[in-house]
Amino acid sequence: MQVREAIAQDAGTLAILFSVSNQDAAVGHTAGRYTLTLAPMNPPTSSPFGERRYRAWNEHVKTRYGGRVQKVSVLAGFTCPNRDGSLGKGGCTFCNNASFTPGYLDQRQTITQQLDAGLDFLRRRYPGTQRYMAYFQSYSNTYGELERLRACYAEALAHPDVSGLAIGTRPDCLPDAVLDYLAELASNHIIELEIGVESCNDAALARVNRGHTFATSVDAIERAAARGLEVTAHLMLGLPGESVDSMLDGARLLSKLPIHALKLHQLQIVRGTLLARDWQRDPDTVPLLGEEACINLLADVIERLSPRILLQRVGSEVPPSQKLAPEWNVRLSELAPRISAELARRGSWQGYHYVQDVSKQ
Repeated sequence: MQVREAIAQDAGTLAILFSVSNQDAAVGHTAGRYTLTLAPMNPPTSSPFGERRYRAWNEHVKTRYGGRVQKVSVLAGFTCPNRDGSLGKGGCTFCNNASFTPGYLDQRQTITQQLDAGLDFLRRRYPGTQRYMAYFQSYSNTYGELERLRACYAEALAHPDVSGLAIGTRPDCLPDAVLDYLAELASNHIIELEIGVESCNDAALARVNRGHTFATSVDAIERAAARGLEVTAHLMLGLPGESVDSMLDGARLLSKLPIHALKLHQLQIVRGTLLARDWQRDPDTVPLLGEEACINLLADVIERLSPRILLQRVGSEVPPSQKLAPEWNVRLSELAPRISAELARRGSWQGYHYVQDVSKQ
């Protein structure tokens, strides 16, 4: 018999799922699910991550590269397959790229000119930065002909102050040829591949017009990681069609994947989106997390994440001029300490309720 998966039921119960081979079946063994009651195993009594209580990406890169690493956003003129008609029109119902595009960007400028403008801004804001990465953030930045991608990435890497690339994209825009090229770049540069998973729930993905399933994300992440690429996944909490249970299950499912880091976002209603239209017509069709519920959910998710995963973001901000709802607003500089405080109140930390997947591939 072979253990396929172990799932934590509560603080002291573990469900074990078994599979059987043909030989096992021949001697009368059957597949099934068994529940075991666990004896306490003297878990750590204090956070292995210090006062922050989760594995922070910023601290990791400071140690790895000898100081702060800052991303410099650029606009390269890409689009998405659920915008241009390939998979649909309108894009994701929650997305308005203007809500997270820095004000210093001007798409009429070349990539080099955009980097110069961004570096000028960021050097004044973060004077102690050690390295910079060109951040292809808006839309799907691997959705295009390979030669066009090569030209864009090469121009960014040619900048004397750029050490690498952070490339945001969708899981359905990562053919093998693109992954092979990124792996080639990663041999000499910092390369971070940011993949918008957004949800592990197919019903929620369909409802917000993503145009792909969670299986698509699993496939892309596994193919990227097999090439040695470091993947940062994006997860949106509170999408229509999600429940607390499905979001916590998402933390478990993502922890099974070879992701290097994770960015968490809470759903907010942004002007100019299809979701804003739905919310304005009937707010009950787009339920939103309250402030305390959001803090609690973020802590719940972090407790269930594998402790090996770096947390690059624990929430998101939308400029007040772009945001319709919810009414509450917590700056990112305030949100992270509040999550840490909630974890401290619980006496927990990242991975506190994580159960390692023991399945054999």
